[in-house]
Amino acid sequence: MNTVITEKLVSEKESLFPNLESLFCDINIHEYQKAVNKAQESVISFLEDTHKPFSGISPRELRKQFENINLNDPSHTYEEVFEEVKELYTQHAIAFHHPKYVAHLNCPIVIPAIAAEMLISSINSSLDTWDQSAGGTLIEQKLIEWTSNEIGFDNLSDGIFTSGGSQSNLMGMLLARDHYSLKYLNHNIKKDGLSKDAHRFRIFVSDAAHFSIQKSASILGLGEQAVVKIKTDRSFRMNSVLLEDAVRKEIENGNIPIAVVATAGTTDFGNVDPMINIAGIAKKYNLWFHVDAAYGCALLLTDKYRHLIKGIEDADSVTVDYHKSFFQPVSSSGFIVRDKKYFGLITHYADYLNPKDHDENEIPNQVNKSIQTTRRFDALKLWFTLRIIGKKGLGGYIERIIHTAKEAAVLLENDPNFELLNRSDLSALVFRYSADPFKTFDLNRINTYIKSQLYKNGNALVAGTKVNGQFYLKFTILNPLTTVEDIKSIVKTIKKHGNEYIEVN
Repeated sequence: MNTVITEKLVSEKESLFPNLESLFCDINIHEYQKAVNKAQESVISFLEDTHKPFSGISPRELRKQFENINLNDPSHTYEEVFEEVKELYTQHAIAFHHPKYVAHLNCPIVIPAIAAEMLISSINSSLDTWDQSAGGTLIEQKLIEWTSNEIGFDNLSDGIFTSGGSQSNLMGMLLARDHYSLKYLNHNIKKDGLSKDAHRFRIFVSDAAHFSIQKSASILGLGEQAVVKIKTDRSFRMNSVLLEDAVRKEIENGNIPIAVVATAGTTDFGNVDPMINIAGIAKKYNLWFHVDAAYGCALLLTDKYRHLIKGIEDADSVTVDYHKSFFQPVSSSGFIVRDKKYFGLITHYADYLNPKDHDENEIPNQVNKSIQTTRRFDALKLWFTLRIIGKKGLGGYIERIIHTAKEAAVLLENDPNFELLNRSDLSALVFRYSADPFKTFDLNRINTYIKSQLYKNGNALVAGTKVNGQFYLKFTILNPLTTVEDIKSIVKTIKKHGNEYIEVN
């Protein structure tokens, strides 16, 4: 477009619409480039200036900086806004890419996915219907098909991208509830609501399973009482013998078992439940078999460790978190079902959005399979990643992570100052500082102190958890750049803080 004409258009429209230069459109390309360049500079500064996982600032200290900010008073320039955000956020952001961040299930992310984020945010497609996304719909469907094939499902399978593992698990429990009610009780919950028998529904999980299953039961009107926890064995995997005993007991008590959830990669221990055994029990008692592989889906990427997830192909539904083990930015998760017909349990048609005749005309509307309506085009991040890095490349990252976790386990096991609770199928290790000469000290307090000091100083970050009422520290290794030397350094720092506590007390 001619520059003079463009300037005239902008001038005319600005008289009607102030701040028109902020709108994403063809007449504001220069403004867009300026904003993106400033954002890029900010990200590069974050990488260059970050030398430890966390600044160590306390909530009280940081909150003070927000007290005099008036959101009704714009800063006007990108320079001012980025400088403000640096003070409030960027310089204190937790650096998941740092090799000494080994706390929660937060992975470093890959650059192809970041490139895709720019397209996703700028073009802003909504993946609920074809007429809002076009090729975006087909890209998402192709990635769901790829994931289904990796799981071992056939061409009857289907799925949808979700916001995260909690939403995927909720969808699994929703389909489990409605499928059982319709097939075995001839009651349509979607149309008629919960039946008088719903309070007797029971869902079985290990006592190391993710808390989202309990939240799902509550949201679905079954109550947390519907969730039956099965004790794990010494390796913190569901005990399948106790599972079958529990199913029988619930039946004897007049309750109705409807589903069992196997965890492929527990949050605390990174271990995989015995899925082949669990699948057999599910089939025997007509239970919906859901696999929460939010963490362990990474095993699908590697030939070396793929056998650890055997049995997932027998599931009715699977949770996959790409933003945990596929190195994707939040959010990027998937919910996959063995048979696409199950999505009929949640499909609703709206004349203004996804009328039923679209099905007849083979117009693909992803909202038919989702409990969300508007959805970001998060699938594009995984598309970029697979097309540039590939499954083999990602698998190499995972193999390196698992190898480092094994080395870390040996290190902790051979150090008399530590008590290691588990060996991991993946990369999560639970342990505590437990120096032999000082066992008269309260180990819960010592390890709580150690964790707090690590966050206060920010040089290395670990997580914490409780096992049988006792407080433990936890490594969650999800960074291919983290080496055993980094782990040794973190262990040394942990010892230092442990010794500090003993000296003071």
